[in-house]
Amino acid sequence: MPVHDDEGLTVDLRPSGEHAVVCTLAGDLDIESLAPAEQVLGEALRSGPATLVIDLEQVGFCDSSGLNLLLKVRVDAKAADVGLRLAAPSAPVRRLLELTGAEAVFELHPSVRAALGEPG
Repeated sequence: MPVHDDEGLTVDLRPSGEHAVVCTLAGDLDIESLAPAEQVLGEALRSGPATLVIDLEQVGFCDSSGLNLLLKVRVDAKAADVGLRLAAPSAPVRRLLELTGAEAVFELHPSVRAALGEPG
């Protein structure tokens, strides 16, 4: 079920197959809109999937607080033995990951399907 934030971020969480969950973020991931993403991603990890895919294709802007959230989720996923994959990072997100060197610590995929290991 989508969670809408007045600050311009939509967060949608859906199961995919038996062992994966996909969280789609759309809009701006910044200090003003962080709370719904943080809440939903935390809930997703607590549900215990084998894999959590974060779809970043529709993120138009991501600041350092958004990056810090992704890094925190990475640490929490590792502690919970959940595989974390980032799918289809938009140009602004990809640039932030490249500039900060964070791309080296994430498993990046060109699409949600690729992140889930689906053909196509």
